[in-house]
Amino acid sequence: MKSSKLDYKVLIREYRENNFLTQEDLAKKLNVSYVTICRWEKGLFNPSLKQKRKLFNMFKESNMLEE
Repeated sequence: MKSSKLDYKVLIREYRENNFLTQEDLAKKLNVSYVTICRWEKGLFNPSLKQKRKLFNMFKESNMLEE
């Protein structure tokens, strides 16, 4: 799956729920505010390229993505 085709708003929420993280917990891991996580999950904003790379690696490590 290519990163440009990922639905980050769905994947971010799934990742958080699967790993028992709050928006604040994930925000701390990514060094952003919890409001940013909330906006990403609502689809109001998209993560920056730098944040997409971090998220993509987190999703891969959690086996959320197929190779």
